[in-house]
Amino acid sequence: MFGRLMPSEGKFFELFVQHADLCVKGAKEMVSVMTNFDDLENRVHAIESIEKQADKVTHGTLELLHKTFITPLDRDDIHQLITRMDDILDLLEDAAQTISLYDIKAVTPEAKRLAELCLASTEKVKAAVGLLHNMDNSQQILALCEEIDRFESDADHVMRAAMSKLFRDEPDVRNLIKLKAIYEILETVTDRCEDVANIIEGIIVENA
Repeated sequence: MFGRLMPSEGKFFELFVQHADLCVKGAKEMVSVMTNFDDLENRVHAIESIEKQADKVTHGTLELLHKTFITPLDRDDIHQLITRMDDILDLLEDAAQTISLYDIKAVTPEAKRLAELCLASTEKVKAAVGLLHNMDNSQQILALCEEIDRFESDADHVMRAAMSKLFRDEPDVRNLIKLKAIYEILETVTDRCEDVANIIEGIIVENA
């Protein structure tokens, strides 16, 4: 089926990969933020720029969806996939802006670990999306989705432990509130990656 796609139909898969690549770039910038607060303003601007690029890809995908008579995947699946991927970068931008606006001067190892899990999740999303054009890749895709699910579970565990430590050991209430917000946003990034994995798994079931 997919080997006989018209050019406009195949374009959807190119747009998915473009967006997934931007998700990875945004997550890499977030890890850099968590590793070193030097030049924070420029790093935040970099994530904002990546998010704007991703918005253009999302809008381009939705425009193509309206113009294309025959789509390679169910229309709702295409819409859900690109919008959930866009949520990933929206949240990464939220995290970067929160760090800047809250004037956070340092983060915990747990926050850095959550950022690393965000990056690992987006890398698997990119890998899965990159194989989606061919249903012969279904087993590889499903294995990648399982890894994304595992990273989301890992992020849940990290956040619960981080919250426990924060409420037990952090004497400054303001700092507690700031770090709690960062933990929650980063953990939600992995939730959105899991949402993408669930959509992809549904696509495989429908088309393989």
